[in-house]
Amino acid sequence: MRSIKFMFFFILSSLVADLCAQEFVFVEGGYFNMGCEKGDKDCYPDEQPMHRVYISSFEIGKYEVTLKEYRLFCQKTNRPMPVAPSYDYEDDMPIVNVSWQDANDYAKWKGCRLPTEAEWEYAAKGGQKSMGFTFAGSNDYDEVGWCYENADKRLHNVGQKKPNELGIYDMSGNAWEWCTDNYGISYYENSEQDNPQGPSSGLGKVNRGGSIAFDHGLLNVHHRRCSDASSKGFATGFRLVRDVKK
Repeated sequence: MRSIKFMFFFILSSLVADLCAQEFVFVEGGYFNMGCEKGDKDCYPDEQPMHRVYISSFEIGKYEVTLKEYRLFCQKTNRPMPVAPSYDYEDDMPIVNVSWQDANDYAKWKGCRLPTEAEWEYAAKGGQKSMGFTFAGSNDYDEVGWCYENADKRLHNVGQKKPNELGIYDMSGNAWEWCTDNYGISYYENSEQDNPQGPSSGLGKVNRGGSIAFDHGLLNVHHRRCSDASSKGFATGFRLVRDVKK
């Protein structure tokens, strides 16, 4: 009887997890130009030089991981919830105030992982469907992203703005997103050309995408920044990636 109850609980838990599963978008692999060229608008030294990179196919979260999704993780693993923003924090807003390790632990719990920096930029630029936009899906930041100029100093529910060419939302703005890579200022000068994983060590971990706390210039698809892996930014979250089953 005890084993039957355990099995029932396991099946029920699995069903709940499935109901809370994220939507994923398939990203067909291919080559793209990563970074930017000196002289380009809003092109910082650590985003140079532009270099050719090959990315294998993968799937990426259609949305940033939300408060509702992360709460289930905390309940199931007996972890404390992150500190909530001071305003009304709604279930469909991105989870924030999480460290790189928090994000990585959640990804593993879901059977996924964090994106590499190269995967993130490739997806943000639209992959093989890229139209060369400045931001993820448009040359007008207000169409696709929440930032200092339009967010009223608060997060917004995911998926409220226009998606990019692949149908992915909020890759420009709302919350910064953790990547798996270590951050190297001059990494692009010696980056691998085939599925780069970042340097073996660095000053911290890479964040991508910009957020509600920064102006729209940092929402562009090639912008990168470094954050200490233990930091918990009030506008830093993440999205998931999973490998394509062969």
